[in-house]
Amino acid sequence: MKFGKLDFADVSQHSNLVAAPTDEAIKQHDLSDVLVAEIDAEVADTAAFCEAYDIGMDISANCVVVEAKRADKTWYAACLILATNRADINGVVRRHLDARKISFAPMDTATSLTKMEYGGITPIGLPEDWQLIVDEAIIQKERVIIGSGIRGSKLLVESSIFSKLPNVAIKDIAKTS
Repeated sequence: MKFGKLDFADVSQHSNLVAAPTDEAIKQHDLSDVLVAEIDAEVADTAAFCEAYDIGMDISANCVVVEAKRADKTWYAACLILATNRADINGVVRRHLDARKISFAPMDTATSLTKMEYGGITPIGLPEDWQLIVDEAIIQKERVIIGSGIRGSKLLVESSIFSKLPNVAIKDIAKTS
């Protein structure tokens, strides 16, 4: 399937283009209609990717890992938000996770816990005990482009796929100001 300047193909035929946890999750959750396209890893960051491959920021979604704390407990979660928006981490997300303090997870922590590359972290294949908070604006889209777990490719998925993943909450997490 042609999308922007990219040719997307069925991920089952190109599992070498996704991180191992992503490939495992696709199989485990029987996710169909997951398409993958190889990209230049140097332009994996959203703005550069969208410009290089003629993809709208309004259908590109970013997955960010957050570190939540309350008393002596620390845990992790992920948020998926359109590239045109910013997640309200210190407001909506912190309250949803019932955390006293929340911040973006350090890069080395995020990559070691997800077993994915920084700049390619995807909601497909996150640790099973993590919450995934998907912004409701994503669900309004027919399809979105997300990371693949590596910087060298992107996934094109139907937005309904997120309801098939474990521990998903659909919320309006976009910052309003």
